[in-house]
Amino acid sequence: MIIHGKGRLSRWCHGLVAGILLGIMGSATAGSLLPDQAKLLALGGASQIEGAGGGGLTPWALITGYGSRDSYGGNVHYTGVRTQDYAIDSSGVAFGFADRFEISLATQKLQGSQAPLARLAITQDIVGLKLKLSGDALVDQDRLMPQIALGIQYKRNRGVHGLDALGVTSVTQLGARSDHGIDFTLSATKLLLDQSLLLNATVRATKANQFGLLGFGGDLHDRYQPMLETSVVYLINRQLVAGAEYRMKPRNLSVDHEKDAADVFVGYFLNRNFSVMLGWVTLGDVTVFNPRRQNGAYLSLQGGF
Repeated sequence: MIIHGKGRLSRWCHGLVAGILLGIMGSATAGSLLPDQAKLLALGGASQIEGAGGGGLTPWALITGYGSRDSYGGNVHYTGVRTQDYAIDSSGVAFGFADRFEISLATQKLQGSQAPLARLAITQDIVGLKLKLSGDALVDQDRLMPQIALGIQYKRNRGVHGLDALGVTSVTQLGARSDHGIDFTLSATKLLLDQSLLLNATVRATKANQFGLLGFGGDLHDRYQPMLETSVVYLINRQLVAGAEYRMKPRNLSVDHEKDAADVFVGYFLNRNFSVMLGWVTLGDVTVFNPRRQNGAYLSLQGGF
């Protein structure tokens, strides 16, 4: 059982993160201190809204950063989503090691943008781990085998603020069974057409309501459900990309008619150190607060190596 973020699972995640970072720093000290940045431009990916390497909504099997199998890479990111009634901001850091292992740390914040929800604020922290299991998206272009990676995202909600007048301070008061949970992802990514077309499919086992911002599980369901997430990205050239994504979401709460999310985007990779993505996104209904579909724009900035 986890109590106020200090239970066994929380301590295990933080201890694992610390151990991995120490291992990365130790390996870097033993070899070259500088990353080789050997991956092709744009194949370092962007940072999805939960901090993992991928697109805007869904993680890919690619490992973040531009380090090769003999090096490492990393990035910092900020993503802002603006719809009619809400603002969602995500920021964090991620590291890729030996083009096989990835660790990410991110914070998401949901805020109301107009009355009567102008003071609403919900924040959650996310620790992500990703391991490449097989394949190589770049090297194996002439084979059917995609690159495959297994991911874990541990999420903890910090509570609800701005609804004190209603006596609501926790997502469990909105019907969620828990304020923390773990998503499991299995991603397959394939490059086609001489590195011009990227296809990705991710299956996510989750209990999360609205990405976890409204907690985990509910009165309708409190079990893991498989959700499909897909990405299609066309590399117009080595710096400019365009794509679309679709992400299924469960409906666990009777008070929230949660629907699937989708986006379309364009991305510009200035170099291996900076990229920007602009897009339009539909997050579906967030009826627990305001009964209408949430559509809007998003901007994602990433700096890395």
